Amino acid sequence: MAASMNLPMMPGPSREPYHAYHAEAYILKGELKQPIQQPIEPYGLVVLENTRRESLITQSVGETNIEGLISFKRGHTRVAGAHVKPKTDIFGEDHAGWITLSTAALEGYNVEDIVTADRVVAQVSTQHPMTDNPKYPIGHVPRVNFIGTRFENLRIGGYPVEVELDLAFCGPRPEGDHSYLQDGGFLDRVQRQLDGIVETRDLPESLEKKYSAEIVYIDDLKKRAKDSKNDDSWNQTGANGYPKLRCSLVKKIKLPVEVPGVRTFGNAIFIRDFGSVYLAELEVGINQGHSAFRHRRDNGPSEPHNSNYFTLNMLDMRLGCPAAGGTSGASATSNGNTYP
Repeated sequence: MAASMNLPMMPGPSREPYHAYHAEAYILKGELKQPIQQPIEPYGLVVLENTRRESLITQSVGETNIEGLISFKRGHTRVAGAHVKPKTDIFGEDHAGWITLSTAALEGYNVEDIVTADRVVAQVSTQHPMTDNPKYPIGHVPRVNFIGTRFENLRIGGYPVEVELDLAFCGPRPEGDHSYLQDGGFLDRVQRQLDGIVETRDLPESLEKKYSAEIVYIDDLKKRAKDSKNDDSWNQTGANGYPKLRCSLVKKIKLPVEVPGVRTFGNAIFIRDFGSVYLAELEVGINQGHSAFRHRRDNGPSEPHNSNYFTLNMLDMRLGCPAAGGTSGASATSNGNTYP
């Protein structure tokens, strides 16, 4: 059963800044199609949705076995939202603002005795600043942090898999309160990541076509973002037509020992006669402003804000044999809306 906090409060006539928190996390979900058909409802689902109240919601799940095919020893999830008053660190940086945290941890994970892990953690923290610094004004675009995210003792068929993550992949908060989907630095990093995969030796033709199409997609997105840099309507209406972009926090996958039938391409691991595993997949997109929370321009009508969201899915599996279906494990989403 999901745990949630949904307590919207309509703003009054004051223009004092406030924030609506949103976060979601779950341990595991998916669907089995063979040898049996069975949905896997989200385990440990917790939701913090459209609330201005500082909140903390947690849930723990004990040992679980799904038809002898998928199991884990335990897991926990956590979502939290807090308003940080003016607070300066040792480097003089002010951290005043609204912070949203989303965490999902999965322990003792086992899929068909082929993919195993001692512990997998997805953790996403977003901070919407509240400062008079003109470089970082009160904004609707947050700074994002993935510290705490990790794989511990990930193995395939008993063989170790070393995963190097780039927790700073998204980079600093974009200048001028522009969306990450308008930020040239972020888009360049995603494109370089895809370029590296396309240049991999012996990349299957189907994947080459898939990733090449995504590179064209990003080229077009970069052009649209450049053309709209001085047009605030891009960020307010999502008129670019590109609501999301997928990438990965994986910097490198290393197999210290050659594993028969196993190949890696970027963040993907292909296992013959089993399926494919995608590690630390990140989706960055724009949520249309929540209708329950609207801001007013001068004395005009209320309008919703758009905001960036970040969804991190640590283990996305597409099973083919003998079990067929798909699962996603250790998933965390964080974002929020700041007004006015």
